[in-house]
Amino acid sequence: MFEGFEKRRVATSETEIALRVGGAGPPLLLLHGYPQTHVLWHRIAPALAERFTVVCADLRGYGDSGKPESGPDHAAYSKRVMARDQVEAMAALGFGRFRLCGHDRGARVAHRLALDHPDRVERIAVLDIAPTLRMYADTDKAFATAYYHWFFLIQPAPLPERMIGADPASWLRSCLGKWGDAEGAFAPEALAEYERCFADPAAIHATCEDYRAAAGIDLEHDRADLDRRLPMPLLVLWGEKGLVGRTWDVPAVWRERAAVVEGAALPCGHFLPEEAPAETLRALQSFF
Repeated sequence: MFEGFEKRRVATSETEIALRVGGAGPPLLLLHGYPQTHVLWHRIAPALAERFTVVCADLRGYGDSGKPESGPDHAAYSKRVMARDQVEAMAALGFGRFRLCGHDRGARVAHRLALDHPDRVERIAVLDIAPTLRMYADTDKAFATAYYHWFFLIQPAPLPERMIGADPASWLRSCLGKWGDAEGAFAPEALAEYERCFADPAAIHATCEDYRAAAGIDLEHDRADLDRRLPMPLLVLWGEKGLVGRTWDVPAVWRERAAVVEGAALPCGHFLPEEAPAETLRALQSFF
């Protein structure tokens, strides 16, 4: 995977971010979601690198990135702080301004990054999410059933950590199987890498902290910014077989949060870059 990419570990003000860099051209930062790592992008990053300098980064708490301690308010895993990591990592690589794409949790980090640092982002794409505040506000039985992990992972430590830690590979595979739709979507080498990283108890705890922050301090930040809209062009993609597209008019909800929005459903479940790599690649190449 990632032939021609260089593995790097970049120090930021609070932690270290593990990433891969490849290609040439305008910089493009790709951010993954739960319970994965930057390996999510392995099927499309090499093709994107033909046109862009592609940076595939592990979020703090995930993969081989640092896993800082967190306090009672879970602020160390707020999307604001996670976004700042990525801004600092890109600056360390020499990129003060860049294109940005995130999937799942990475899309939430990308949204916050673009709100807090609009001068850094030329264009942004978010994959298979609606805004966090909107998703919590619209929670019903169907959503809570399909996204039960949102409410399990936010329970006080160490309950979810102990339960997941009893068999982390089984939990990870259940998550991928529940939200994914395509048979064979996850390459064996990618799955092995997800399992390697998720076996770390520090990663299990940190990723729970990510969700705890999302249910608390992130909502405070989002409410404070309800009158702000992203000024840069926004692309929204979602899986037509997933919950997000069945529950929300995805472009419409994002037009409440951004000035210029375009979007499309792709023929897959939640994991667009692995389930529908060709379609995801075409959409991102066209937009960026």
